Amino acid sequence: MGLDLNYENGQTKLDEDEKNGLKIKTITTHSELDEYEQLNIENALEWTISKRLSLNKLLIEHFIKSLHKKMFGEVWKWAGSFRQTEKNIRVDWIKISINLKLLLDDTQWWIKNKTYAEDEIAIRFKHRLVSIHCFPNGNGRHSRMMADLISEKNFNAEVFSWGNSNLTEANKVRENYIDALRDADKGDIQPLIKFARS
Repeated sequence: MGLDLNYENGQTKLDEDEKNGLKIKTITTHSELDEYEQLNIENALEWTISKRLSLNKLLIEHFIKSLHKKMFGEVWKWAGSFRQTEKNIRVDWIKISINLKLLLDDTQWWIKNKTYAEDEIAIRFKHRLVSIHCFPNGNGRHSRMMADLISEKNFNAEVFSWGNSNLTEANKVRENYIDALRDADKGDIQPLIKFARS
């Protein structure tokens, strides 16, 4: 029996090769997968707490990949590796590195020049990172943790609350989150900033 995944609104489907990257073969349902991934993410969170992460260490491709590997490496063989498949999203897989480099450079510019308020910088970064969709799975959770790290480690601010809910579950809070992401896709970042602090 293989991995049977039921996707929620806003989740990107894994192809069969990506599903074959599952390390724990006893996982067969989405809820079991979520449980194992959450345990892995909690370990990654502890790892970030113990690290001194300056802006120069955070905003580089190596860290983006390392964090994803820490978050999902106990569950997926491809954790920390950029996707090599096309998805129904804006960025082709062969352009991930270029788009990520532009985002990292832009974010450093925003911070240096105080182009936006601190929360807005972190949320703009999160939104563009999730839009690039660097990895086969976990991009939303990864981009939220990156925004939290920018807020906490660079701005000495509180991490975001993200609606105080598990955003992998289908519920009203997730719907609000997806709506805020879609508003950001259309150029209005304010609902996503508001949601992140709700």
